[in-house]
Amino acid sequence: MRLLFDQKITLLIMEKSIPRFLLLMLFLVGSHFVFGQTGNPQQNKLPYNDPEFHGEIGRTYKDSKMDWPEYVEPKEGAPNVVVIMLDDVGFGMTSTFGGSVPTPHLDSLAGEGLRYNRFHTTAVCAATRAAFLTGRNHHNASSGFLPEWSTGFPGYTSLIPRSTTPISKVIKYNGMNTAWFGKNHNTPDWETSPAGPFERWPTGMGFDYFYGFNAGETDQYNPVIFENTLPVEPETTPAEGYHFMADMTDKAIDWMKLQKSISPDKPVFMYFAPGAIHAPHHTPKEWRDKFKGKFDHGWDKEREITYARQKEIGIIPADAKLSPRNENIKPWASLSDNEQKFYALLQENYAGYMAYTDHEIGRLLQAIGELPDAENTLVIYIVGDNGASTEGGLEGTLNEIKALNGIQSTLEENLERADEIGEPGSEPHVPVGWGLAMNTPFPWAKQVASHFGGSRNPMVVSWPKVIKDKGSIRSQFLHVIDVMPTILEATGMEAPEYIDGVKQKPMDGKSFMATFTEADVPEIRTTQYFEILANRALYHEGWVAAHQHTKPWRMDLAPGFEHETWELYHVEEDFSEAENVANEYPEKLEELKALWEEEAQKYQVYPLDDRGAQRLTVPKPSLIEDRTSFTFYEGAVRLPETVAPNTKNTSWNMEAMVETASGHKDGVINAIGGSSAGYALHVKDGYPTFTYNYFEAEVTDIKSSKKLPDGLAAVKVDFQYDGGGPGKGANVLLYINNEKVAEGRLEATVPARFGIDTFGVGVDTGSPVIKNYSVNEFQGRIAEVNIELKP
Repeated sequence: MRLLFDQKITLLIMEKSIPRFLLLMLFLVGSHFVFGQTGNPQQNKLPYNDPEFHGEIGRTYKDSKMDWPEYVEPKEGAPNVVVIMLDDVGFGMTSTFGGSVPTPHLDSLAGEGLRYNRFHTTAVCAATRAAFLTGRNHHNASSGFLPEWSTGFPGYTSLIPRSTTPISKVIKYNGMNTAWFGKNHNTPDWETSPAGPFERWPTGMGFDYFYGFNAGETDQYNPVIFENTLPVEPETTPAEGYHFMADMTDKAIDWMKLQKSISPDKPVFMYFAPGAIHAPHHTPKEWRDKFKGKFDHGWDKEREITYARQKEIGIIPADAKLSPRNENIKPWASLSDNEQKFYALLQENYAGYMAYTDHEIGRLLQAIGELPDAENTLVIYIVGDNGASTEGGLEGTLNEIKALNGIQSTLEENLERADEIGEPGSEPHVPVGWGLAMNTPFPWAKQVASHFGGSRNPMVVSWPKVIKDKGSIRSQFLHVIDVMPTILEATGMEAPEYIDGVKQKPMDGKSFMATFTEADVPEIRTTQYFEILANRALYHEGWVAAHQHTKPWRMDLAPGFEHETWELYHVEEDFSEAENVANEYPEKLEELKALWEEEAQKYQVYPLDDRGAQRLTVPKPSLIEDRTSFTFYEGAVRLPETVAPNTKNTSWNMEAMVETASGHKDGVINAIGGSSAGYALHVKDGYPTFTYNYFEAEVTDIKSSKKLPDGLAAVKVDFQYDGGGPGKGANVLLYINNEKVAEGRLEATVPARFGIDTFGVGVDTGSPVIKNYSVNEFQGRIAEVNIELKP
């Protein structure tokens, strides 16, 4: 169908139409004009230049000859590529890797492909995803931690540089269509508003299509969804069975089928990244019911059960030891009956979420299996972007945002709401003990990059056309940065030197494609550093030096940089990091510590920063910097909290000019936050009302004594903050046309973040602040909403 440049040159030489000495000149100046060429020097610049016109142009079409420019096409035989990346799944959770949660579809994929038991992530989500997308270490891609915690240092801005362009652009510029479904935590939250900029949105990073959310998490029943760059609402409600996991799976299947309907021979690239199983753990009832009573034995026994099963199925070596239990966690047997009851319920819900996710991904895998080129489809399934999370705290929670604001619910309060676990309106998260158990046999968990509990995740790879050693295990030490080079090799593409005119940093990852066909190929990765929140490790030739610095549930307990204790593990012999041999091999420890310093300097890891929530308040780029006066109009919806007026810990007022008619006055004027916390100025049964949701523990309605009059009217909220620090109380006054119509008192207010929802005028999208609005979308007209922040 296409005639490549080298084929043209060959024909000319064979026909002796050109002297051989002109071959080199023609190759150097002409080959970049040809689209779809692979393996030539001009592939080092993307996108390709427009091809020259090789037809003939006469005075009229009759004495002219057409020459259509050729389309960019991938290399003949290039596979479809599907990368699946789950969230917050520990090494020892799925049945495929010895866990107690049945994952039959992952089992089936592994049976047709390979399981990797020494694959590593960065230990936290956004950093891992940046490393996968760019093929560079996370600090090298300016993604040393989470966007919300970013700082103005090169390794921590969360602004993926143009010099580390994501794989999606390379693939797109080489002729494959690309799509991203689910979680995007690689766009800084201050850039996720309708004002952009959009360069670091998925569609700006080389994806033709995006359907998902721009944050670390979203409410799975009431998600904050974008299609490309436009906000969209689910077509059904939670009461009708809506769940984002099923929705995004449907969209992914539909996209893939449409692509193959139009061009069945053209390979595609899909990045499928569910919010599952990150908190909030929103699990349909039928799935959590499957695990009733299955975890009553507790987290200590669960570690032993998983460890024994992992040995039995060979996912860990026969001589691997179970790492010591974490001394920060109470033994299960020491807990009260009520504690055991509540914690077991949270784990049943967490396990159900994983099982439900496997079911939905099973639908995607079935659809892939029905493709006309299913045999030539490479699936790379990364089971978690880090280890299982311990961010639910020592006691677990039903309101994750409340916990992240540093406010813990009592056990009694949680048990009163036990029936709500996993339901719409809840935001459950398991306690630390269960998070650690899900990382069996390794120590520690998510965020703790010093140990494999944070950084070692299961990976399954399937490619029926290539992988013949089906159901086998691979044990080469690999890292998520190695995925991009592997995909490039599999598709016959090269990492270009320039993309969009920007010189690219060298690739940090290396291809592990050789492991697809050979079990015992040498390791490509003999050295790898790790760092998250000053938790550090260095792997080198079978040894790991490790310094555990912060605790995910209490980062304020960091020891300080002057009191660091390093550990040493000989992981070539000690698979699970069960024995610290630092005292036996002090020289080896010092060698690895020095090597860590070299890697840190090389990849812009410094400065180390062990601050906790303080980093949320570090000044960041902002579209609203220093503004105290705001005017919004109808249509201002889905604004992230970072570009909305910061009404926390200060006095402020809001005045809305609205126009209504009799019988059509209800609905939301302005709202921010969601079911976890937030506020809404709304009209109910004709009465303006200001509702403040303080983490569901206290929902205060300040209701007008008078109905909203017909026609144009002004509704004003005067929020008088007590001062004296974050989270203090406030007096709230409500006015209609400058007449005071209500007054109320808040004894406490939200100190840090309202949560995972957004700011909007005229409607409360996503998870609602109020469970039962009489009407959500405002029935009248909103001329403008003015908000003034006071010192």
